[in-house]
Amino acid sequence: MRRRELIERLLPREVLTFLAVGGTGYVVDVVAFNLLRSMHPFAGMDPSVARTLALAVAMWVTYLGNRSLTWRDHTSGNRRREVSLFVLFNVIGFGFSIVTLVLSHDVLGLTSRVADNISANVVGLALGTVFRYATYKRFVFATLPTNMPSTPQQRTDLPAREAPVA
Repeated sequence: MRRRELIERLLPREVLTFLAVGGTGYVVDVVAFNLLRSMHPFAGMDPSVARTLALAVAMWVTYLGNRSLTWRDHTSGNRRREVSLFVLFNVIGFGFSIVTLVLSHDVLGLTSRVADNISANVVGLALGTVFRYATYKRFVFATLPTNMPSTPQQRTDLPAREAPVA
């Protein structure tokens, strides 16, 4: 088996694209985090404030990338639901980053910029990335079955007492 075939087998296009979009978001996140940590008034604040703001910018970048590249062929039929779930799972994934940062910075006393970056931008983001891929694929960008209508009014599989009245 050739190298390219092996890579395609182990890492399908969806995973590679997700990682590329995530990598772009990661760069945006790290650059924004470090810029904020260097700027007044954020330099004197707890690093979780800069982390939160950096994540918000990176989240916007990754939503657009995942919607337009990774899962461009998947249509959930409800963009508001999609964005809401995306934000929810990002906030949960962000929790991994905050927990590792707080554990390192406040509990272990590792307060250098390098320690903050390793805990938040390596360990926390790695854990959050695995969580995000699984939840995005399963819930956020999941394609509705082709035989399942997207609105309750169009559904015929509801019991008679639950069927909408026209």
